[in-house]
Amino acid sequence: MSDTQQVTIFDTTLRDGEQSPGCSMTADEKLRMARQLDRLGVEVIEAGFPVSSEGDFHSVQLVAREIRRPVVAALARCCHADIERAWQALKAAAHPRIHTFLATSDIHLQHKLKFSRRECVEQARDAVRFAKSFCEDVEFSPEDATRSDPEFLCQVLEAVIEAGATTVNIPDTVGYTVPSEFADLIRAIRRQVRGVERVTISVHCHDDLGLAVANSLAAVGAGARQVECAINGIGERAGNASLEEFVMAMRVRPDRYPFRTEVVSEQLFPASQLLTEITGVPVQPNKAIIGRNAFAHEAGIHQDGMIKNPLTYEIMTPQSVGVPRTRLVLGKHSGRHALGLRCVDLGFPLDRRELDQTYRLFLALADATKTVEDSQILELIRKTQRERSRASVAAESQHASVFNPRNTADHPRPGPAFAAHLSKHGSGWNAAAPSVDLGVENEQQEDYLWGV
Repeated sequence: MSDTQQVTIFDTTLRDGEQSPGCSMTADEKLRMARQLDRLGVEVIEAGFPVSSEGDFHSVQLVAREIRRPVVAALARCCHADIERAWQALKAAAHPRIHTFLATSDIHLQHKLKFSRRECVEQARDAVRFAKSFCEDVEFSPEDATRSDPEFLCQVLEAVIEAGATTVNIPDTVGYTVPSEFADLIRAIRRQVRGVERVTISVHCHDDLGLAVANSLAAVGAGARQVECAINGIGERAGNASLEEFVMAMRVRPDRYPFRTEVVSEQLFPASQLLTEITGVPVQPNKAIIGRNAFAHEAGIHQDGMIKNPLTYEIMTPQSVGVPRTRLVLGKHSGRHALGLRCVDLGFPLDRRELDQTYRLFLALADATKTVEDSQILELIRKTQRERSRASVAAESQHASVFNPRNTADHPRPGPAFAAHLSKHGSGWNAAAPSVDLGVENEQQEDYLWGV
């Protein structure tokens, strides 16, 4: 890892992320989240937009005073009032950064700002100089950069670098670009902008086309060394680049992305859970890395592979991102192998005949419900054992010879101690349960027949 280059993680959960509908936070909630981001190891926390409200000003102040390791940034438009307000909120920070921005695309200049390209260059240059009078660390973002004229964009970047900017951030504000195009833009900036070698090139990608993480990765491959992202990918409209997805893409594929970050990946899931608790906005179940189903398996072929070797269907361990464990979800696609191991985990190892009977009952139940819970599996086991007990009694009364593969003393029926057993062992699935011989080879083949 010593020869890999560092990529700075700039977290904007508390600023751009909070602009996502339904995701606003109080000052105390922002401080709770900032503490978790500090534990996560991000290098920059963008705490808010101080001029937007008294509450946001207070939030940035709180974070700046308490969070001492990372850089704490505040957003400001390219006007003196915004920049002064940002500095007042930030001045107690151990490592303050003023992040100022101005649109550079013609559509924004003509229809929103209503001024010329020349005025744009002058205002951006003046704002960076003014911010520099308060703070050594100044970041400039040309809003809507990916829809700006590339030559004009480079002109603006040269002006702000000359004025003292230490980071130039290239935002894909409306999620318009694609990876190859964005990489070309970053390479053009590195090639054409005078003085760019003295500053950090950053990117800030939105997910309107579902490409925010892909665009961020492409930009890093082209020379960007800071990525702005958010926990759970929250942000304006379709959101920002997902911090957890970006970090783990580089962590899992160092052959393609030989870069390092300071992120403690085991804190990713706790950060996601805290954000969900604070905002009340749930994560979609199939969300990569931290969604409820990211480490859950229902199909029999997948469960069979996971039981034999988790690497068959997982490219990272759940523990590596802070998820407690893999879940094998029992439903109509599950096979005997997974059901048998769940029974073992619940304290009821079944022989092949018992497992066959329980599995038939299980499939009938699974066809009528989405997933089968542990309490339902226990009832199926009880039913199987009652039926076997009745059959055994009937056979003995007729003096018939019946093969009994297991002594009932070794295989007790559930009784009063069962609740205590559940309390001790819990009802969750443990994919690492010891291997048990559940049948012959054709059983594994039956599991394998379930589709991918």
